[in-house]
Amino acid sequence: MLGELLVNLSFLIPKPTGLATYAKNIFPHLADLNPTLLVADTIPGYHCYRVPANMNPDAGKWGHLKRLFWTQFRLPQVYQRSRANLLFSPIPEAPLRSSCRHVVTVHDLIPLRFPRRFSPLVPYHRYYIPQVLREAEHIICDSEATGKDIVDFLQIPAKKITPVPLAYDASHFRFLDLPTQNYFFYIGRHDAYKNLSRLVAAFAKIANLGECQLWIAGPNDSRYTLQLRQQAEALGISQQVKFVGYIDYNQLPKVLNQALALVFPSLWEGFGLPILEAMACGTPVVTSNISSMPEVAGDAALLVNPYETEEIAEAMKAIATDSQLRSRLQEAGLQRSRQFSWEKTGQKTANILQQFCG
Repeated sequence: MLGELLVNLSFLIPKPTGLATYAKNIFPHLADLNPTLLVADTIPGYHCYRVPANMNPDAGKWGHLKRLFWTQFRLPQVYQRSRANLLFSPIPEAPLRSSCRHVVTVHDLIPLRFPRRFSPLVPYHRYYIPQVLREAEHIICDSEATGKDIVDFLQIPAKKITPVPLAYDASHFRFLDLPTQNYFFYIGRHDAYKNLSRLVAAFAKIANLGECQLWIAGPNDSRYTLQLRQQAEALGISQQVKFVGYIDYNQLPKVLNQALALVFPSLWEGFGLPILEAMACGTPVVTSNISSMPEVAGDAALLVNPYETEEIAEAMKAIATDSQLRSRLQEAGLQRSRQFSWEKTGQKTANILQQFCG
């Protein structure tokens, strides 16, 4: 008989984020493992253990600190009282030097690959996460690229790691057969590793093609967004580069469907979910030929060297001027996206956890 499985959802927030979307789509597929959800708000239909509500990202830096304190000092007590024999955490957090056997998911190690001075994420990834992973029974990650990073950066044995690809909501991100509008689209944070300065420079090379536009979605970042605006101004394309901010989740499929292409030339990704969501909408994709992005896109996108502005520009130009290419990428993307589902992701995760339960 399988023993008790605890699923740590103490980090969940109401507003959809990448981590929350992953966790909420995983735990329904763990039902056969008799899980107890560690969660601030009770989820109907599941056995839940209520945890403090101020330990998620909405509570800011103190929320993270409270969650780490709770994880280290309170979670082992919950584990013992519930007679659990495995803890699954959809983020790489678990009690250190305790009796809590754990499996965790690692989404990326970008703060180690692109460290920012004075960022608390650097010591978190450099000191805490490596110890969590060394003590883990097993590690799940989003891609082979992230698995390789875990081996290379942290010297964790590859046999202890299983890549399990993410997925998307097929009822939400789908082809709507809407007329294409004349804009290229990017969505995500504006961090330096997202490579938006080269994207803006590449767009400047083709901006006179039918008066097309570049829409940059995602929250403004005081460190980077102003620089991007100034760059567009200096290149004389500020009227064509639109910083559209946060796009409501319900509006995102329409915006994707009507774009000429998603352009996602990131320097590194743990997975690259916008690529998959765009392909599911039948939107052509231009993305990087490194890291996890080819794993997601396969042969259904134009892959470019993200360090070469000219390659990004040429790919955008090809899509803007070649309707047959757009049609081919649309069909290829739709077929590629069908290979991913949360059911597959959840079942693979359940199979891994079952090996370590009991």
